[in-house]
Amino acid sequence: MNGSRPGTDTLGGPGSPAEVGLTSPGLAPTRSDRAAAGSVPSDRHLSPPSAAPRPVPAGDAPVVARTRAELAAALGAVRRGGRRVALVPTMGALHEGHRSLLREAGRRADAVVVSVFVNPLQFGPAEDLDRYPRTFGEDIAMCAEERVALVFAPSSAEMYGAGRPHVTIHPGPLGDVLEGASRPGHFAGVLTVVAKLFGLLRPDVAVFGEKDYQQLTLIRRMVTDLDLGVHVVGASTVREPDGLALSSRNRYLSTVERTKAAALSWALRAAGEAGADGPDAAERAGRAVLARQTGVHVDYLAVRGVDLGPAPSTGDARVLVAARVGATRLIDNASLLLGRAAPARPAGAAAPVGPVAPVGPVAPVGPVGPVAPVGPVSPAGPVGPVGPAGPAGPVGPVGSAGPVGPVGPVGPVGSVGPVGPVVPA
Repeated sequence: MNGSRPGTDTLGGPGSPAEVGLTSPGLAPTRSDRAAAGSVPSDRHLSPPSAAPRPVPAGDAPVVARTRAELAAALGAVRRGGRRVALVPTMGALHEGHRSLLREAGRRADAVVVSVFVNPLQFGPAEDLDRYPRTFGEDIAMCAEERVALVFAPSSAEMYGAGRPHVTIHPGPLGDVLEGASRPGHFAGVLTVVAKLFGLLRPDVAVFGEKDYQQLTLIRRMVTDLDLGVHVVGASTVREPDGLALSSRNRYLSTVERTKAAALSWALRAAGEAGADGPDAAERAGRAVLARQTGVHVDYLAVRGVDLGPAPSTGDARVLVAARVGATRLIDNASLLLGRAAPARPAGAAAPVGPVAPVGPVAPVGPVGPVAPVGPVSPAGPVGPVGPAGPAGPVGPVGSAGPVGPVGPVGPVGSVGPVGPVVPA
């Protein structure tokens, strides 16, 4: 859920309906089973968000309910006057990604309710259930800052009774691929706890992050297939400046590992840029980025349709990645556009530079203006006496002329006319 790896997308499932499976048929119902009975709310009218102010002033601590009885009493107050309620399910260890979910919920309802529950059903035997970060005091402080009305923080015994529930939600075929293949049983645990939260709180709206895209896809499919009547909203992934998606598990990373972890978002960007050449090219480009980063052990990088079915040759798609950096397993995803020149990018990524517009035609040169008139020529000085004529044949040199007065600016000179006969001295 959102505390586990905050942020993901919104969607329908792959086409096969999710199923409700009886894991232990014939057993007598436990207290948790009886509480879950009738937990599927009737399909209520989803009116637009009310303009009424939210009931909790900024900075006031939210009401904390730890039992079903406390929750029922608190919800009665929260819903008073017909207020719409938005639920943000988390596993705690809240960060700025969760803050964005709380704000999205606040925009869509009159009162925001947060669940803080580290759900054991979605952890495998070798996973980090025991060491998953628990920061309840800090979580309450953030909820107060964001004017959350109510925090439901049950124990495992309060949620599931003495042990695991006998009836769980089977995720269908989509639960067995990608994250489901790497974490068997994970999505059954997620869907079961979300269904119980929907039954206990009966929210009008539930907000999940887009980073856990497969989780969000399955939750939407469950709501559709089981007619749960909750409007599921996907909120955009919040990222660090280098592109790394925010996650509660990022705090496990050392300084060196934190630097290496940014390769996941770089791989998504490379896949998006190669999407114009099709899904196979996008996958190759993303994997090439990860292959160059030492210390990043890839679980999968796959391009799928927006419903997580097979990728189309053209159109909208999703690229998903999971990798281990040190001992920490991280996931991420982004939208991309296949078969076109403008691939989508992970949130926060810089947009590529668009094509340069062609240069327009050069304007014709205007006509040359008129030439300025030539100024007057100063009169020539007197000519000195001509020397005696030489013998016939070529003319001898002309004697030197007297000093010439100053010449005004000369315009262009025309052609020289023929020389007249020389007069004998």
